[in-house]
Amino acid sequence: MPKKILVLYYSQTGQLKDIVNNIAKPFEQLKDLYTVTYYEIKMEKDFAFPWKSEVFYDTFPETYRQIPRAILPPPEEVLNQKFDLILFGYQVWFLTPSIPIISFLKSAYAAQIMANTPVITVSATRNMWMLSQEKLKIHLQRLQAKLVGNIALVDRHDNYTSVITILNWMQTGNKEQKKPFPNAGVSDAEIATADKYGTIIEKYVSQDNYNGLQNELVKNGAVEIRPFLIKVETVGNKLFTVFSGIILKKPEKRKFWVGVYKFYLMAAIWVISPIVLIIYNITTPIFWWKRKKQIQYYQGL
Repeated sequence: MPKKILVLYYSQTGQLKDIVNNIAKPFEQLKDLYTVTYYEIKMEKDFAFPWKSEVFYDTFPETYRQIPRAILPPPEEVLNQKFDLILFGYQVWFLTPSIPIISFLKSAYAAQIMANTPVITVSATRNMWMLSQEKLKIHLQRLQAKLVGNIALVDRHDNYTSVITILNWMQTGNKEQKKPFPNAGVSDAEIATADKYGTIIEKYVSQDNYNGLQNELVKNGAVEIRPFLIKVETVGNKLFTVFSGIILKKPEKRKFWVGVYKFYLMAAIWVISPIVLIIYNITTPIFWWKRKKQIQYYQGL
């Protein structure tokens, strides 16, 4: 009997959909050995793309606090099957899995679909996904899903270039940028060759043994860690906790505090972050071993 693969994802721009579809291609090509089912999470009230700026920033507190919204029920063909592997594609919003992903994970459907099933997480982000993955792992553990692999594709350009291009993409819907800027997001070449990860994964699925899978994925470029960004994410989470708490506790002043958060975020990116980077580089020899361990940890599971 063919093994059953579920491709479960939410993709607002279509980028992540292309990536998970390409990863699934090697399974599609082996029709005698695998059946592939696709399930895109659907919200009762979806988020429009491109974003309006005020809507984007107003989504921050509920996203960060992982407050779910209603989703549409998954198809019966998804609910009534036991899958051998789930490829789980998710977006990161505000250093946290997106509201659609959290809404699914906190629904009654998630345990029915994911419990006792091997899961490979797939994300496509600007560059900061590490602590979001830690939050996602908590949900997978709660659901008794078995995390066996992680693929985290990012914009490979420098932090400041990617800020400019991603903001433009989100607000215009155009991934292609005007020169001299590169296209936003994960490169087209990397998306097109994502099937190589599917080829790697298939070897392990066929043997029902995932030992060594993550190491092989990492060796083939599936996870890039920039240690400096771990520090940025850690600080960001602390401050996001403060801002999200204030905004949710003061609904009558929500617009004002969301505006303050937006100002902080821009200042953090363009003023504070460069200072932190300089200090980080100066202290690298002192903390070299600690940072090496961080890389190893976040490249693993």
